[in-house]
Amino acid sequence: MSIINSIQAIQIIDSRGTPTVSCKVILDNDIYATSMVPSGASTGSREALELRDGDSTYMGKGVSKAIANIHEIIAPELVGMDVTNQQDIDEKMLALDGTSSKEKLGANAVLGVSLAVLDAGSQTLELPLYQYINQVFADINGEKPMMQMPIPMLNIINGGEHADNNIDIQEFMIMPVGANNFSQAMQWATEIYSDLKNILNV
Repeated sequence: MSIINSIQAIQIIDSRGTPTVSCKVILDNDIYATSMVPSGASTGSREALELRDGDSTYMGKGVSKAIANIHEIIAPELVGMDVTNQQDIDEKMLALDGTSSKEKLGANAVLGVSLAVLDAGSQTLELPLYQYINQVFADINGEKPMMQMPIPMLNIINGGEHADNNIDIQEFMIMPVGANNFSQAMQWATEIYSDLKNILNV
């Protein structure tokens, strides 16, 4: 077993200049892993909720409340747990939050810890992260899905709030389903993208 020894979190700035959460999980064998929570500019109505400070700093987008929740609520409950018990750790955080949208602790707090735990678990078992995720999934669902390269999804038309057009849908995406391999999938997708551009320019 590899035991969670400490969980630390800090506020960092993402590529858009917006604060987000970085979390570090340290194990009793000195293995550690760090996560950085992604934060999109657009949010959906059913999306898990980030916890933001709402004060005068960073236009209300600071994450000190989420960080405090990691230090004061999440860490005391997870320290001492086996880092490879990903499902138990995630379920404990969901229970601590108690909401469907993760609005109490903040999705940015819960996700930051979960991602760091996942990485630390993969290091503990000396597995590449993708193989470890496959193993975690098998432990939860009882069967290990076949690993394969993902089917790429490509955004070909933008609309919505951030676009300079009147299209209501934010992203039109294509998936080259049926390709024999990843290279062929990318070829099909880029050819479709180029043909669409030509059609729209007519």
